[in-house]
Amino acid sequence: MTDTAVELETVEPVESAQPGQPAPVSDEQLVAMLVERARSEGLQLTGQGGLLQQLTKRVLESALEHRRDPGHPGDLGR
Repeated sequence: MTDTAVELETVEPVESAQPGQPAPVSDEQLVAMLVERARSEGLQLTGQGGLLQQLTKRVLESALEHRRDPGHPGDLGR
C-alpha cells in the first residue's frame, strides 16, 4: 500500500451565529480534522479500512436510511 500525500490549506474559524453555541465548522476544517485524527491514530487514508472507505460507507448508509424514511418523497418502502 502506498501513502497518499494530502495538502491542506490553513483555514480560519467561522464565527458563531449565536452566543454560547459552538462555532460552525467549515468543510475544509472538518476534512483537516478528520485527516489529522486518522494520521495521529495510525489509520490509513485510503485502502481497506481506511478513512475514505469508512466515510464512503457511512455516507451511503445514511443516504439509504434516509430513502427508507416513509416521510421521504422517494422512499423505498412504497
